Amino acid sequence: MKIGFDNQQYLTMQSEHIRERISKFGDKLYLEFGGKLFDDYHASRVLPGFAPDSKLQMLLQLADQAEMIISINADDIENNKVRHDLGLTYDLDVLRLVKVYRSKGLYVSSVVITQYKGQKSIESFKNKLEALDIKVYYHYPIEGYPHNVEHIVSDGQNDYVETTRPLVVVTAPGPGSGKMATCLSQLYHENKRGIKAGYAKFETFPIWNLPLKHPVNMAYEAATADLQDVNMIDPFHLEAYGVTTVNYNRDVEIYPVLAAIFEGIYGYCPYKSPTDMGVNMAGNCICDDEVCCEASRQEIIRRYYQSLNRLALDEASKQEVYTLELLMKQAK
Repeated sequence: MKIGFDNQQYLTMQSEHIRERISKFGDKLYLEFGGKLFDDYHASRVLPGFAPDSKLQMLLQLADQAEMIISINADDIENNKVRHDLGLTYDLDVLRLVKVYRSKGLYVSSVVITQYKGQKSIESFKNKLEALDIKVYYHYPIEGYPHNVEHIVSDGQNDYVETTRPLVVVTAPGPGSGKMATCLSQLYHENKRGIKAGYAKFETFPIWNLPLKHPVNMAYEAATADLQDVNMIDPFHLEAYGVTTVNYNRDVEIYPVLAAIFEGIYGYCPYKSPTDMGVNMAGNCICDDEVCCEASRQEIIRRYYQSLNRLALDEASKQEVYTLELLMKQAK
């Protein structure tokens, strides 16, 4: 296999960059961790040389400074939501993640059950976690979230999660689990207690310092075609610095709200753009661009045929297939 990505350089550069971000805020950094922490086979396919457990290995370099919080939406527990790549319900996957992280040497301190409304199935899940010596906290629905800034930045019902280490990695079994809400709640509570805590976001894709239509970034759109995510130029970064960077639509759309929330907590916003919030260094570790481009084109084709199969099984929409067809044409 031809190598297009320097994995060792990535491990070193990424862990150093996170350490820098911790020091920027002083006492503590809440790192919202998107995507898969291990078994990231998409990244290993589009960036040949990227090890599927690279992000896990990178965190292990910070293990003495880091602790893990896992967020899970109470409705997903109640409704038995399934991770289709594993065939596991979200609650079972949280139990799996706790055991895997611990076996690798990471400290898992707690689980935050978000959107808690007294759902009946939660008590049994809580008991299973406590049997593993995991602390359980509750976060409740916030009317108007995330746009009701005054209500978010105020004393509410949400539990304060006790943490002891300078890097708090907030992860989840899947999207919609409340990672960002968990981070924001903690920032508010930490600030009230006089603790200087900051926020950053770790997403491997899209890669912010590659072109918008670079095949690696287009392969990310292919991977999220069912969600209809789209990559876009970060207009806030362009306005602030005159530099073109790439982000995805949801982060760009939510940035003005996040900026207002940060101003409510700190009195100012520490970031001028959604790109500023990120800590991803993967783009700096590509050592052969053409190898990664070709691998990404093959990934888009693979996703297209996978989507056709899912459509035949009535598990995908025609829109998803149309999106992938367009991406194949653009990536030629």
